[in-house]
Amino acid sequence: MIGTLDPKIPPGPLDQKWRNHQDHSRLVNPNNRRKLEIIVVGSGLAGGSAAATLGELGYRVKCFCFQDSPRRAHSIAAQGGINAAKNYQNDGDSVYRLFYDTIKGGDFRSREANVYRLAEIANNIIDQCVAQGVPFAREYSGYLANRSFGGAQVSRTFYARGQTGQQLLLGCYQALCRQVASGTVGMFPYTEVLDLVIVNGQAKGIVTRNLRSGKMERHAADAVVLASGGYGNVFYLSTNARGSNVTATYRAYKRGALFANPSFTQIHPTCIPVSGDYQSKLTLMSESLRNDGRVWVPKRKEDRFKPPSEIPEGERDYYLERKYPSYGNLAPRDISSRAAKEVCDEGRGVGPGGRGVYLDFADSIKRLGVETIRERYGNLFEVYKKITGEDAYKMPMRIYPAVHYTMGGLWVDYDLMSNVPGLFVIGEANFSDHGANRLGASALMQGLVDGYFVLPNTLPNYLAGQMGKRPSPESAEFKQAEQSVRARLEKLLKVNGTRSADSFHRELGLLLWDKCGMSRNEQGLREALRKIPELRAEFWRDVRVPGDEEDYNQSLERAGRVADFLEFAELMCIDALERDESAGAHFREEHQTSDGEALRDDESNAAVFAWEFQGDGQPPKLYREQLHFETAHLAQRSYK
Repeated sequence: MIGTLDPKIPPGPLDQKWRNHQDHSRLVNPNNRRKLEIIVVGSGLAGGSAAATLGELGYRVKCFCFQDSPRRAHSIAAQGGINAAKNYQNDGDSVYRLFYDTIKGGDFRSREANVYRLAEIANNIIDQCVAQGVPFAREYSGYLANRSFGGAQVSRTFYARGQTGQQLLLGCYQALCRQVASGTVGMFPYTEVLDLVIVNGQAKGIVTRNLRSGKMERHAADAVVLASGGYGNVFYLSTNARGSNVTATYRAYKRGALFANPSFTQIHPTCIPVSGDYQSKLTLMSESLRNDGRVWVPKRKEDRFKPPSEIPEGERDYYLERKYPSYGNLAPRDISSRAAKEVCDEGRGVGPGGRGVYLDFADSIKRLGVETIRERYGNLFEVYKKITGEDAYKMPMRIYPAVHYTMGGLWVDYDLMSNVPGLFVIGEANFSDHGANRLGASALMQGLVDGYFVLPNTLPNYLAGQMGKRPSPESAEFKQAEQSVRARLEKLLKVNGTRSADSFHRELGLLLWDKCGMSRNEQGLREALRKIPELRAEFWRDVRVPGDEEDYNQSLERAGRVADFLEFAELMCIDALERDESAGAHFREEHQTSDGEALRDDESNAAVFAWEFQGDGQPPKLYREQLHFETAHLAQRSYK
């Protein structure tokens, strides 16, 4: 059964749609804002900026994070920069060009109106962050510096060395602390959200567990905002923080929220390769390095064991420059990742296991000098040396693709509200802006656009009708939700099996990487859909979770997250199988051009696939939102 979705986009040209929405912030009388309470789940750039801005506007906000401080949110790991079309370089950039590059980068599988709004507001973020004191890099003249990123032929990425996410988060954290001090925002650290509470069809609260004490709590509100990040850790090995998980969004899905495009998962081409079977985390080397680093492998298989200094220039294959001369080493992430896999599959990969390619800075150091490279990327080189023991100033880095970002997420309309009234979803937790592939330096852009600018303007449209409707945390719906959470935790503790939750997670991750990773095919996806339920059944028979519920218990919190991954992985593979085309990071081997590029099926699949939970053990129901392209006309994506 297939339903259809209406994203509620206002009429009019792209540059007018957002301005038609901006008067929403005046719908709630300022004198009444203190009477309304908003829950924000997540304190990274999206959640932190939303909580700070809503608090500044006078709403009462409760902000939840499972870290000890918002400064520990995974947003700090974003290294390379943030996009905005200020055209300081005078190289022809514009709001329209940023919009088109983002639509094209997502392989025409994102919503046109949302992407234009993203590009239109991005300039405001830079002004906002400069006013907060974010130390962006500057030219000698004093102007803010820019550099290029994958998928763009202009310099539009603002950066603070390789620490951009951290510096932006500190600016956001200052704004958040100001509201905490003024009493408009209450912070709840060490707190994990384990269920969403629906009252009369509307999102009205959450059930949480304190990770230090194990204490359960119910929190009621007039609206709930999810800013809990992506689900890349379903693959076990990823560039995400170890604590990043799908639990908040997946529990919302099980309460009726639609999950859109879950198979759209991004593989980043610039990661330090896997070094052992029991590694638990991968480390990202920023895409910004591809501005000055050249990617290559030996032309001959037999040379892959030689030190790179012994391979002459003529025996090197700069394969991105060869295949994509217009963009070269700055080809988009999905294309660059598949190209690296291709040369490694041919037997020309370098390093242990042949799963690596070189990222070489010799030419840039010779041309610009080592001090210039150190000034631009010094901390990244330090991280690489600390992990590998190798000096990338003297020899090339070794990199290989790894799971990084997730374009899929809960479905939202133009106001960023899910199909569940009162449940708003922002940042990486929603699906709205990146289509089938995210361009570099766009994650920070989306998180801050959503939190600082879009949500504060659209949320009041819903809140205006919610005065006096906040339920009591003692109501039957809250008690039922807490009882459901307790029963699930007790079930995990009672299994008392022989295997750790991590062992199941590792097995699931290997299966997904093989069958639903950089490339997929029908046979592999059907095999995964057969094995995942078997692995899930074994988990509930044989997982061992020591300790008890009413205590500090990291094994219990890990097991709960793995249980959600074991269900969500099946939804990912169902979506990948249903989308019978190749688009961006979703590369179905059956659908490729003669030169190995993704081949879309615009007639049947130019749509958002959104899935509705139908009950445990039941197949989900598919809804489709047809994508209409009035300005950025559909075209075969080419970076050659």
